[in-house]
Amino acid sequence: QVQLVESGGGLVQPGGSLRLSCAASGIILSMNTMAWYRQAPGKEREYVATITTDGSTNYANSVKGRFTISRDNTKNTVYLQMNSLKPEDTAVYYCRPSGMNYWGKGTLVTVSS
Repeated sequence: QVQLVESGGGLVQPGGSLRLSCAASGIILSMNTMAWYRQAPGKEREYVATITTDGSTNYANSVKGRFTISRDNTKNTVYLQMNSLKPEDTAVYYCRPSGMNYWGKGTLVTVSS
């Protein structure tokens, strides 16, 4: 059974940073392209970033240059380093193996002064 547990969210001021983690069980993350998504209040879930099995990364234009996706294969965990946070980054953040319909409960990020 695949389980994904996102953590690291919280309240941060504009311009601040957070690092999100996605710990997995039942699936080997290094063998899968992994993605982060987010869903802001009242909006649809949207794509944030992807990391492929060979370490290539891709980002939504809205986060490019501010967010960094990475992976620690020894911990079977994917990370999302978020810098220069803006109020519009407020959302619940989820990770997901690309092409698979597995979702965790997400972690809430609130950017507010």
